[in-house]
Parts: sequence; C-alpha cells; structure tokens
Amino acid sequence: MVPSPQNGATAGQQGAAPVREEFQVPVPGGKLAVSRWPADDPGAPVVLALHGITANGLSWARVAHHLARRITLVAPDLRGRGRSGRLPGPYGIVAHADDMAAVVDTLGAGRVVLTGHSMGAFAAALTAVRHPHLLTGLLLVDGGVGFPVPAGLDPDELITSVIGPAMRRLSMTFPDREAYRAFWQSHPAFAGFWSPWVDAYIQRDLVGQEPELRSSCSLEAVRVDGVDQLGAEVSGAVHRLPRPAVLLWAERGLMDEPLGLYDEQRLGAAGFDPRMVRTQLVPRTNHYTIIIGDEGARVVAQHLLAAAGVGGTEGPGGTPSR
Repeated sequence: MVPSPQNGATAGQQGAAPVREEFQVPVPGGKLAVSRWPADDPGAPVVLALHGITANGLSWARVAHHLARRITLVAPDLRGRGRSGRLPGPYGIVAHADDMAAVVDTLGAGRVVLTGHSMGAFAAALTAVRHPHLLTGLLLVDGGVGFPVPAGLDPDELITSVIGPAMRRLSMTFPDREAYRAFWQSHPAFAGFWSPWVDAYIQRDLVGQEPELRSSCSLEAVRVDGVDQLGAEVSGAVHRLPRPAVLLWAERGLMDEPLGLYDEQRLGAAGFDPRMVRTQLVPRTNHYTIIIGDEGARVVAQHLLAAAGVGGTEGPGGTPSR
C-alpha cells in the first residue's frame, strides 16, 4: 500500500519544484523518514535516491525539480541522518541496503530505478546486489567505485581526510540557523551555487535548540558507514551488479579542487567490466554540485528519465569517458 503524506508536505521552492510529501517507513529499530516528489501520473516510474554520508534526502531536491513531475522521486533520510537521525544501529551499508528494500516494499510500486550519490552510490550498488528483484535501472553519481586503502592507515583518519569539514562539523555546535548557513556558504564547493534548494537541504540537518544547534548525523553511523564502504563486500559490489549501470563522475572534488574523486586513469584501473558500468564525466561540476547545482542536477535527471524509459526528454548531457 502506498503511504499517505504527512501533514508536513511542502510546496516546491520558488514555485518551480514539485510538491514534496513526507512519510515514514517501518524498519528495524524504528521508522525511516522519506521524502517523495510525486509525478503527475500516479502510474509513472519511481526513482529511489540515496544520499551521501553526512547528507539527507533533500540533497536530491534540485534533481526533483528537473524531473518536472515526469517520474516520482523518493529520497529517504538514511539511518542515522536527518529525520532518521535517532534510528539506532546496527549501522553499515548492508543495513542501508536492507532498509531500501523495506522502502520499496512499503511503496508497493514494484521495481524502481535506483540511484545514489557518494556513499549513497555504494549503498545503491549493494542494494542492487542484495535485492536484484527491486530495480529496473541503476545510476551511480560520483561514488560506488572504491580503491585500495593504503596499508596501516587508520580508517578514521582516512574518512576525515576524504570528507574533511563535513566530518568535523558533526562535533560542532551553532548558535542559530544563520550561523549554520554561513558555515556552508563559506565551503569552497558551495560558493556560487547557493539556492533555496540547497538552503532547505542544509537546514534539514540541524537538530537541538539555539544556541546549541548541531548536525542530526550520528557520528557513530558516519564512522561505521565510512569504514564499511572500504571493505571488500561494499567496494566490490560494483563488480557483482545484476544489471548494467551508469556512473556519472564530477570533474572537481569535495573542496572544489581540480582533481575529483575519479578520473579516467583511476576508473580504468578499477577493473570493473565496462559492459556493466558505463562511465561519464559531468563537466563543470564538483562532488556536491553534481546533484545540488543546476547543471549537474539537470544531467542526473536526464539520465534518470532515460533509465526509467520516459520518452520525450533531451539526451543525457556530459562527456563519455570509456
């Protein structure tokens, strides 16, 4: 049975994006908070979108805007984040994969197009491996392909070195929402890309009361998930996919540095079957703006529409790499 929206359903930002509904899905330990941007056609295909390691479901709002109600986008706050922040462990990518199976079952929509950004791409790949009957297509966005971890490197140090300020903020407090906004507006990857969609996404992360607001993300969940995605079961999921996938990768990195998480050399050395994973560069994007920026979100939406078999759309943008 498809869940009904809660009273907190909100209209899209600037009157342009689709209306967002919110509902909850029972999972082990409690309930998962889920956002949904419904299509005009109740029978339209459904996309299930998984966010990054310290993000929440509203990171997909700009993509929903570009889908323009042609397909339904469903984006949970993953266990230990956003309004699912109080959900207890066990954490880990396997837990996310099994939670996603519960979401699809609750939706009663049959099979879905599955996508994920950053850590969410690893979770999407493992969901595809563990629950292959759930999906009709798979899109990985700047994540899902792992690389060997240097011997002797502490996992916590590795996670902090990769996600940087996003990890450090989990131990910070903020006097008010404007201070949190200023924190993110000073982030190099967000400079010049601020929008109402981004503001709603970062504000959803805050919990507590002024003057001690903090991130909703569970530090334990982030640590467990970060270490977990380095392991063979998770990082190797891309080599065991039950169906072909597309990996979109950003030109620039998490701090908007010129070198992104991926490049043609790194992807070539990853050793996955190019018949199963087709990679494509999305120029002029960094790790965040590939889904929160207008240009990146448009490309992601075009690929999702193509994966869902929705006709009458522009061809996916970006530059093929291999």
